[in-house]
Amino acid sequence: MIVHSQHNRLKTAALLGLLTAMILAIGYWFGGSGGLVIAVFFSLAMNGATYFWSDKLALRSMRAQPVSEAQFPALYQMVRELATEAGQPMPRLYVSPTSQPNAFATGRNPQNAAVCVTEGITQILDYRELRGVIGHELSHVYNRDILISSVAAALAGIITSLAYLAFFLPMGSSDDDGPNPASLLLMLILGPLAASVIQLAISRNREYQADASGASLTRDPLALASALRKIHAGTQSLPLPADNRLTSTAHLMIDNPFRGRGMANLFSTHPPMQERVRRLEQMAANSGPVQFQR
Repeated sequence: MIVHSQHNRLKTAALLGLLTAMILAIGYWFGGSGGLVIAVFFSLAMNGATYFWSDKLALRSMRAQPVSEAQFPALYQMVRELATEAGQPMPRLYVSPTSQPNAFATGRNPQNAAVCVTEGITQILDYRELRGVIGHELSHVYNRDILISSVAAALAGIITSLAYLAFFLPMGSSDDDGPNPASLLLMLILGPLAASVIQLAISRNREYQADASGASLTRDPLALASALRKIHAGTQSLPLPADNRLTSTAHLMIDNPFRGRGMANLFSTHPPMQERVRRLEQMAANSGPVQFQR
């Protein structure tokens, strides 16, 4: 986990730098020094909002509520045990009143982390399977990739917004012809596409990492594999509505909450479930039999 954590910190720093540089360059291109000043404040505001408030926005989008140990004693027990095993603080626990089986973790570091499960996931998974899911979500926090996912989402959103702004409201000065319409159209198409590719690559890679790290933490990769099969069946039979509140949170969830078929799978923030399960089963085969004690 330490290697993944350090690697993701470097990726976070690189993405923040890329985000700022792109916003500054676009601001200067379309607005000169005035546009550059606006872009500086815009990039600082967006980076700050991403860093400090991503957890609150994600929890609010799923209507998640904090729960006590008295309400969910088994959930608290497994989270506490796994956090202690990893030598990390206990995260805040939330439950979303959503019938779809899903879960996600959010927060910029272990000291500010939250783990959320839906009511649906607690109804279809047994103890071992839910423990595997919790291990996966805690690994997202310990690998420090919750922040990088939020930054990737912000990067994609900002580039898309600036592309549309540049196309419809060119900021060139009055004494020149402004940006070439053809270049604006190209940016309108390629800008959001490039941002999406960056986000997808990061999101898919972090899911594989969290699967492996979570299985190592619980020492039970087959339990997570079994849970993923059930969760995927549930998300496909009970897809969430693809509105703006939820699309910004989808990349945090353990499985894509929307029904993705055909071309939609190419733009999913999650890797193919069949491949995730295959890797976990291979991990179990390589590690030998697991002695699980409840």
